[in-house]
Amino acid sequence: MSNLDIDFTRRNRKPRPLSDAEKNKLDEFIDNIHYSSRYNDDEYEYRHVQLPKQMLKAIPKEYFDGSRGTLKLLWEDEWRALGITQSLGWEHYEVHEPEPHILLFKRPINYQAPIQH
Repeated sequence: MSNLDIDFTRRNRKPRPLSDAEKNKLDEFIDNIHYSSRYNDDEYEYRHVQLPKQMLKAIPKEYFDGSRGTLKLLWEDEWRALGITQSLGWEHYEVHEPEPHILLFKRPINYQAPIQH
């Protein structure tokens, strides 16, 4: 699998799990997460996920890039822990800086999940 041109320096070194208390704080926002339709170019399909703005205040500070004032690029374990649900293969590759509650995702067109044996 390619790294999809993701700047891994903008991620935590390894996924930072949420505590139960942190998860509980985020639960109230999950029903208000908005998923865009998918769109694509020749290589990738894309979608953006819009978090409720108030949700950003409940996300642990370790998920933020202090120099940018936005979320870091999240590992799959991290964005799933926030309550984002989507099929396999999506990578968080960018944050829309003017609107830091919008996370941009992409995956290769015709992505096939690895077969589990």
